[in-house]
Amino acid sequence: MKPPKTVYKVLGAAVLLTLTSAAAQAETLSQFFAASKIGGQIRSYYFSRLYGASGPNTFNQDAYSLGGMLNIQTAPFLGGFGVGVSFYTANALGANNLSGAPAYPHLDTTLMGPQQSVNALGQAYLQYAIPKRLLIRAGDQVVNTPWLNNSDSRLLPATYQGVYAEYSPFHEVKLYGLREFRWKSRTSGNYYKDNLYYPATFSGDTLYGGTAALSASAPQTSGTLAFGVSTDVMGLKAQAWYYDFYQFANTFYSDANYTLKTGTGLDPFIAAQFMRQWSNNSLLDGTRLNNSPVSATSVSNTSWGVQAGLNYTRLNSIIGGGQLAWSYNEILPHAGAVGGGAIVSPYTVGYATDPLYTTSMIRGLVEQGPGNAWKVKWTQNLFDKQVLLMAAFARYHTYFQGASNDTYLDLTYFLPGRLKGLSIRDRVEVSNGQGAYNGFLSNGAAFNKGRSFIYNRVMLTYAF
Repeated sequence: MKPPKTVYKVLGAAVLLTLTSAAAQAETLSQFFAASKIGGQIRSYYFSRLYGASGPNTFNQDAYSLGGMLNIQTAPFLGGFGVGVSFYTANALGANNLSGAPAYPHLDTTLMGPQQSVNALGQAYLQYAIPKRLLIRAGDQVVNTPWLNNSDSRLLPATYQGVYAEYSPFHEVKLYGLREFRWKSRTSGNYYKDNLYYPATFSGDTLYGGTAALSASAPQTSGTLAFGVSTDVMGLKAQAWYYDFYQFANTFYSDANYTLKTGTGLDPFIAAQFMRQWSNNSLLDGTRLNNSPVSATSVSNTSWGVQAGLNYTRLNSIIGGGQLAWSYNEILPHAGAVGGGAIVSPYTVGYATDPLYTTSMIRGLVEQGPGNAWKVKWTQNLFDKQVLLMAAFARYHTYFQGASNDTYLDLTYFLPGRLKGLSIRDRVEVSNGQGAYNGFLSNGAAFNKGRSFIYNRVMLTYAF
């Protein structure tokens, strides 16, 4: 489904106004273009999935893609208006194994789907902004809120079609509003009225990487309405959000964290989060989300989490600053609810990009719950921030997918000098235990119990 023609008419008119205003208000048109922003990234990603077992549909998989994004944002005109445009592209260069359609058993379809190329006008918006006070943006755009975000760990980020606003009545307070009508997934070239609970190729979309809990005959979704508030004062950061994921769930979410600045180079911090969901007419009613045996009749979820840790400053020229953190999350069971009380997350499920403290690279409690999890994570800067090292271990105990654990290692090298902007990153995670990679048969029986799944992502990025 293509974006409405009116979107492009509005943007075309905005561009014309931009040029006219620039000629009238600036001494030369070149000054206007000099004040505009052009940037982006070139990305080269290779992903591989190694399964520690043979069985139904357990083939090793890989995928390669080269592409990136070009972002253009005009200088302000007519007292605060602006236009933004982003072009995204991903190209397999003939390197991927596309045999075995429609299952593609040897391909990691989460990278760019089973396509040789994906090209998208990822952003095309008109905005009005008063710096540090007001922003109103309409059109195709990147959105970053806790449960609706850009999920940017592939070639292309997720983007959304709608209206977004933020207003700061006081220096320490921000108010947010969002009405999302359609979205473009990480493997899609256009905008659709679906989400990650819909099956791949729903309504012509190339939607891969989610959790196909619905059938191809399910009705389209009407999108999302959301409101939020945040504050940042005296070391305390807090936010609260309400989401109405139309046809899926109503959601209240909040979190807060506090860092104690000691002046010694060792700054402890604590954090907490809470979530409540409900709905009596969800499209997910009757599904068996997260391998739950429950034939659900409503959405009901209660989740919470805590985190404690320590930030520390640079020790010497080799060992820089870092962080050590311990986290805990729990999703309470609810009888008769979707997934036995699972979190309903239409735009992060399967992507593992939700805000829960214990979410790993591959999955978290959103993909496995209800149940509980704990996680230890260490982040360390080395060699004057030229190297970033992250390591983590997470343990999951769930009602319907048993116990499992994830071991994570992430190493990034930022090249200096003339190659500044270029980074090389390798992320690897090893999952062990029942459901280590959501490997379940249609009857709910696990065929990967007690075995491992290794996911490796080699990522080269040049930011300009």
